[in-house]
Formats: sequence, structure tokens, C-alpha cells
Amino acid sequence: MLGRVGEQIASPLDTATDQMLADRAADGDLRAFEVLVRRYGPLMRVYATRILGSNDETDDVVQESFITAWQQLGTLADGRAVKSWLMRIVGRRSIDRLRARRLHVNIDDTDAPAPESHAPHVLAETLSQTEALAHVLAALPEEQRRCWTLRELADYSYGEIADELNLPASTVRGLLARARKTLLREMEDWR
Repeated sequence: MLGRVGEQIASPLDTATDQMLADRAADGDLRAFEVLVRRYGPLMRVYATRILGSNDETDDVVQESFITAWQQLGTLADGRAVKSWLMRIVGRRSIDRLRARRLHVNIDDTDAPAPESHAPHVLAETLSQTEALAHVLAALPEEQRRCWTLRELADYSYGEIADELNLPASTVRGLLARARKTLLREMEDWR
């Protein structure tokens, strides 16, 4: 009930018990139901916001909950439990809304598929190949292994390898040639 603009005049229903309001609303008394909405709407809104994690859908969920409550008031056995009954309704509606979010995921929000190079079978094959190469390298004579490692992994020039290992450049070329020949032979299955 309104008096002057925006001023609320107290109604005898405002102080009525939940039992009385629920019983009258179940009989179709819209004013009694309005009192229940004013009384428990803010609490239901807080509860829905807590479940949903944001305010975006809270008002819709609370409104849907009150519509459900209005339609099902006749099934409420004990009007004194109207508060917990309303809270159960809003809780279920909020959880339904969360489920609906998961069912309607925007395809643009999902991660792109991993590249083929990250597929499990490719990673397993690469690991096996790396292990085989490490085994073959470990079996090479030390000077061949060091020359090959500096050339292929560190990208040293022949002259830099010769300086690093204190060897003539011609020896470095020969060691690299023998290391490559051994690696090609031993790694044939991986080509």
C-alpha cells in the first residue's frame, strides 16, 4: 500500500506469521504472497548470487523461483517452513542454471585442439627416437661424439670445433664423417 509518492504504508499482513501468509497465498491471496516476496526476496537473491558466482542471472533465478513457489504453494505442508522451502527452490533453480551453462558452452571459448606434434603417439615416438640417438651417441668414440655434438647441437663451424678440441680441421672433418656414417647406419630404422 502506498501513501504519498514512494512512501510505504504498513499493512497488517507485514507482521503476519509465515504460516498465515503461506496459507492465505495458497488460497490465492496475492497481497500475502507479496509480503513473502518482500520478506525473503533479498535473502534468496544473496543465496542465488553465492551459488551462481555473479549477479548476472540472480534476478532471473529469484523471479523464476517465486513463480514456482506461487504455482506450488498448495503443496507446502507446513507454512511455518516457507522460508526453508523458498530457499530450496532458489537453490535448485540456481544449480539448474549452472548446469545449463555447462551444456551451452560457446565453442569459441574452448581451447583449440593440440597440434599433431603434441599427440601422445608422436610424443612417444619422439622420446623413443631421442633415447635411441642418445644410445648410439654414447657408443661413439669420444672424439667423434664431441665433434658431432659441437657441430650438430651447438652449431660450431669446423674451425671452431678444431680450436675447441685442439685438433686440425682435416681431423675434425674425418671424425664428423665417421660419426655421421655410424649414426646413419644405426638410426636407419628411424628414417
